[in-house]
Parts: sequence; C-alpha cells; structure tokens
Amino acid sequence: MLALTAAIGAVAACSSSSSSASAGSGSASAGPLTTVTLALDWTPNTNHTGIFVAQQLGYYKAAGIDLKIVPYGSTAPETLVATHKADFGISYQDGLTEAAATGGDITSIFAITQKTDVVIGVRDDSGITSPKQLDGKTYAGYGSPLEQPMLKYVIKHAGGTGAFKDVTLNTDAYQALYAGQADFALPEPTWEVIQARLVGKPLRTFDVSDYGFPPIYSALIASSHQYLSAHADIARKFLAATLKGYQYAAAQPQQAANLLIQANRSVLGAQRELVDQSAVLEATQYYKDPAGKIGVQSDARWKALTDFLYSNGILADASGKTLSAEPQLSSLYTNAYLPASDQSP
Repeated sequence: MLALTAAIGAVAACSSSSSSASAGSGSASAGPLTTVTLALDWTPNTNHTGIFVAQQLGYYKAAGIDLKIVPYGSTAPETLVATHKADFGISYQDGLTEAAATGGDITSIFAITQKTDVVIGVRDDSGITSPKQLDGKTYAGYGSPLEQPMLKYVIKHAGGTGAFKDVTLNTDAYQALYAGQADFALPEPTWEVIQARLVGKPLRTFDVSDYGFPPIYSALIASSHQYLSAHADIARKFLAATLKGYQYAAAQPQQAANLLIQANRSVLGAQRELVDQSAVLEATQYYKDPAGKIGVQSDARWKALTDFLYSNGILADASGKTLSAEPQLSSLYTNAYLPASDQSP
C-alpha cells in the first residue's frame, strides 16, 4: 500500500512541481530562481493547500524561488530534512521532537495547523458516548509511540482505567471500524472523518483536547539548522510566500481547493466534495491561532507536549536509550524566519 501511495504521490508531485504559475497573482522575479526542495509527508491533501496555492499563483517565483516538491516515499521527511537531502519537509510536533531527540538536525519553522488534527473515532452506531467506555476495547493504530500513552491519558481523564487492546491499522480508520477489526481509532477530522461521512460510514468523535491532553501542531514545516544558518534569506522568502498561500487558503477556501485539485488532478480530481469540505474546515478551525495568526508557534504549546513525551519515556537518543533530560525548546522550533509582523514573543 505504501508503494502504491508513493507512486501516486510521485505522479502528482512531479506534475505540480513542474507546472507553471498561474498568471496574475504573483509578479515575476527578476533574475535566476533559487531551487528549494520540500518533502511531503503523504499524498497531497488540504494540509498542503497553502503550499500548492503559493506555487500555482506564482508566489514562490515572485520571491525568486523554484519550488520542487518531493513526493512522499519510503523515507520519512524528517529523515530527508535531518540528513540534508531536502531543504524543508512536512512533519508533526511529536514526530519532529522524537527525531530531534535522536540527534537529528531538524527544527520546526511554520505551524500549518494550530489545532490537534486527530480525534478518537468510533462507529456512529457503536453506542459509545464517552472515552471511558473504551476500556477493554480494541484500538486500531499506526504504531506511533505517542498513541497509547495519549489514549490512556484521555480514557483515564474520562473516568476509565485506560486498559485496551491494540492492533496495527492496515486500512483507513473508518473501514477498520466498520469491518469489525477494531472498536476505535485516531482518524483525522479534516480528512478521514469527512470521508467516512461521505461514504455512509459516519464516525462519532472525541476531541482529545477536551480531556486535558496538550494541543498538538499536527502539521508543520520543518528545516535543518544547517540549512537555515546557510540560507536564512531564502528561508525567509520561502516562508513569506508560504504564509501568503495559507492566508489565501484561509480567506478563500473554495478557490484554494480548486487550485489544490488543479495541481494534483490524478490524486484529488475524483474527490472534489471531500477536498471542498476539508478546505473549509481547515480554513475556519485549523490554520489560524486564537489571535488569528497563521504559521506562528508558542513555547507553551511546545513545552506541554515535550513534557508529556519526556515524562512518558517516549523520547530516546540515537542508541535507543531514554533521554535523561528534556530537549531545549529553542532547538525544536523557531518563529525567526516568519515575516516580522507574524512572529510571536
């Protein structure tokens, strides 16, 4: 399945990265363009909308950047960034923290989503109305080190004991639940939950943040300290164009969805309704922080999740030994490359 996904992603990404910018929105850059590479974390979806908007409307070229999108494959974007095979990559807060703990040269520079883009999902007809009822049930997971500790935390805070069975998910969350392979999963509300509803297999969901779990930057853009040090000006131009793309996606989700599909017809052309609904949801609930800013990150958010990862023994060094000290937040993220008006203290 991974091979097929990678192949599909390669077709889409190669097509999108070579496409010409649409006329009008971005003025052409004078002089040669600087090639910048960005590794995707999955096939193109609405987490990536602002990037494809910026590409399609010529924002990157206006900034003097020729963006090459690296399709998702067998090597994680965190590895590509940390080993300097890609300039930037799409990641997520816990995954980046785990990569940095092992000594990887990686840091977060832009928060794509400001809200945790994962929920506990059960069949809508399951009769389960609270996470406390998940005791003794079977969870279909993806193998992330954070999954079990997070679920135990939520179930306990809902009044349960936090004891459940675990199987590895080999299909979409809603398919596993409706096939009877598991009782609950962790689907993305901006994609799988919508998809499940559209195919007539709706899910009842529980937001983990409602039970006291720290909010997560579920999608972010990462780079390496080495690249940022050597190419600070290019990084700032890249983020300025990217920010403009996500501002457009937040203000005009329907038009942004059209541009995303236009850039990735082979992957998304037959999923217009899903993309449209997801684009609106991300624009209204996920791209902006409580102050209405896009891209910025905070110490409080990074500290809360890092504390949880460290206290639960999830963070390990390159040899697999549990860390004896928490990573420094300053090494995990920075707002320094965002336009000055969008930097948080």
